[in-house]
Amino acid sequence: MEGKSYQRLLRVKIREMRDDYMKFELRDADASVANALRRVMIAEVPTVAIDLVEIQINSLGLIPLTSDQAMSMRFSSDCDSCDGDGQCEFCSVEFHLRGKCHSDQTPDFTIKDLLSSDHTVVPVDFSDSAGMESSKQKDNHCEVAKGARADSSAATVTFMYEPDIQINEELMDMLTLDEKKAWVESSPTKVFDFDPKTEKVVVVDPEAYTYDDEVIKKAEAMGKPGLVDIIAKEDSFIFTVESTGAVKASQLLLNAIEVLNQKLDAVRLSEDTVEADDQFGELGAHMRGG
Repeated sequence: MEGKSYQRLLRVKIREMRDDYMKFELRDADASVANALRRVMIAEVPTVAIDLVEIQINSLGLIPLTSDQAMSMRFSSDCDSCDGDGQCEFCSVEFHLRGKCHSDQTPDFTIKDLLSSDHTVVPVDFSDSAGMESSKQKDNHCEVAKGARADSSAATVTFMYEPDIQINEELMDMLTLDEKKAWVESSPTKVFDFDPKTEKVVVVDPEAYTYDDEVIKKAEAMGKPGLVDIIAKEDSFIFTVESTGAVKASQLLLNAIEVLNQKLDAVRLSEDTVEADDQFGELGAHMRGG
């Protein structure tokens, strides 16, 4: 078994894509890979967020910022240009609030009043149709820093096993028209439909199936077990990505793959170090110890 490789060539097929939404297939993978990709997309793809704020009431940290260039920024804790202070051009972006208070009343400011020192990092505009915004702030200075946290996720990401649905046509033909319609209607989601022209039951949207087993139970109650066979393809997954707007959905996927590659490189480096220790034994340990 030594030296045998189990490397798989994963495949990704984009089904639908907009700036803030994407649906794609991940094939020739297993559940551990799919879950790792989802976790990285949710919690480990870097984005930038308002971090240091000189303000009376701080809800600025909740404002999503465009983060397409976040991968090229440094984490403030790792930045050697500012010794981890998080206040240099390599690990932070400075914002100024365009506005002043000229009375005893608290003024209302919105994201349109925030001026960024970097045109690639700006607040995501969520204005409604009337142009009204909900973010209201006071004072005039804040800084943003690169981060990757589960509580400031750049997207909602879900995946499901791709279902393989096969209808037993011989058993289906034994049902009356009313029974066929009743069986179709037993599904909570629109997976099946009855074609009045052909009088056949057809699969219209397999991905709408939620693995609820309702149609299987209905078939058994009608005395037709095996009427439909539904299995989850163990190496095929359907991902749905809804971005907050900080990073485009497509870029989020690319960044997540890059983060995963970095993690794998770190594992390989660690394994190489252990292998070197095994090969050189005390000599290697003596050389590292001086």
